[in-house]
Amino acid sequence: MTDVHNDAMELEDFDTVLSPDIEFSGTLRFEKPFLVQGKVSGEINGSSLLMVAEDAVVTANIRASKVIILGTVKGNVNAESRVEVALTGRLTGNITAPEINMEAGCFFSGRCIMIEKKYSE
Repeated sequence: MTDVHNDAMELEDFDTVLSPDIEFSGTLRFEKPFLVQGKVSGEINGSSLLMVAEDAVVTANIRASKVIILGTVKGNVNAESRVEVALTGRLTGNITAPEINMEAGCFFSGRCIMIEKKYSE
């Protein structure tokens, strides 16, 4: 296990933020960095970074370029490049990604499937 290497990201680094007071149920699609601070249930699909904030609760299957989990996620996580679970992160579900980093002390219950990284020419 290694330390999670997410750079100190600020609110301004995200094009879209789901605020702590928002509860969303359904399918979310995004193309630019997306921060979840509230509650989401359903499905999340995106082509960029998804960060689940420390107090956020996500009950959904996730597909994104990169996923950083600081809060709670219940569902499978598929990432094109990397999945990171921080010390405060709780993930119940399977991970599929070329790179998987879990900080010592995080909670994880599921399977890790490491796929070959896709390189574009």
